[in-house]
Amino acid sequence: MSELPDGVERRQFDGTERLGTRGEPVYGEPTDGAWRAWNPNRSKLGAMLELGMETGLVGGETVLYLGAASGTTVSHVADFAGPTYAVEFAARPARDLLEAAESRPRLFPLLKDARKPESYAHVVESDVDVIVQDVATRGQARVALENAPFLADDGRLLLAVKSRSENVTRDPNDVFEDVRDELESGYEVLESRRLEEYHADHLGIVARPK
Repeated sequence: MSELPDGVERRQFDGTERLGTRGEPVYGEPTDGAWRAWNPNRSKLGAMLELGMETGLVGGETVLYLGAASGTTVSHVADFAGPTYAVEFAARPARDLLEAAESRPRLFPLLKDARKPESYAHVVESDVDVIVQDVATRGQARVALENAPFLADDGRLLLAVKSRSENVTRDPNDVFEDVRDELESGYEVLESRRLEEYHADHLGIVARPK
């Protein structure tokens, strides 16, 4: 089992041991004092941590989060990371994301399209430590490759691939193989694992820039 980053702990919530971070609750998750449970069934990154994947997260990193949605996962990330840039394209979930950011001074919501990194290049600092990507769109590898210039040479990509977003009719294993092949034009894949215990037809990938 990989080590958890500083600021993420296993704690008792409602009599069950679960991952938790310190922060204001966002999505109705159980709390214990200042701590809030991190639900891996609602978070691909949470699932990757629960499954013991070697994310390389240590706490305090600068993070570019692609596909922040309403803030479920990125709010946990901002609880333990450093500056966290949260990119979300859809206006409705972005409103919830703004609410989650009110109590998190290190969380910076950006109403932008992750497929167009030039639209936020003037805001996001270069050499971020981590890119977390959970974008439900066709061309998920292409999004990761186009955002790679933001990543430090020794940084990490933590990618959740949703096979149905690529092609709902193909076998997920074939979809995942194609995404990995395309990704390897710019990244070295360090680890990949199906997230089936928590998310159907999803693959978690840890990679670093070549």
